[in-house]
Amino acid sequence: METDLNTIHIFKTNITTADPACPMRKTLDDHQDIQEWSIDHEDVDCVLRVVSNVLKPETIMGMITEFGHECQELN
Repeated sequence: METDLNTIHIFKTNITTADPACPMRKTLDDHQDIQEWSIDHEDVDCVLRVVSNVLKPETIMGMITEFGHECQELN
């Protein structure tokens, strides 16, 4: 099965950790329109990868900034 690259959104963030109890992690885990997400803490840009057929990058950035983090789309 091929992955539709339009459903993968990639962002530069300042999220250095995602504690299992943090509200941001719970929000991303429980969001009905997010199939999968991850943060690459090894990368200098703390890259956030979100797979969603529905959400637009602006919506995801808004969700992340609500938790006090910086979030910028990478092209």
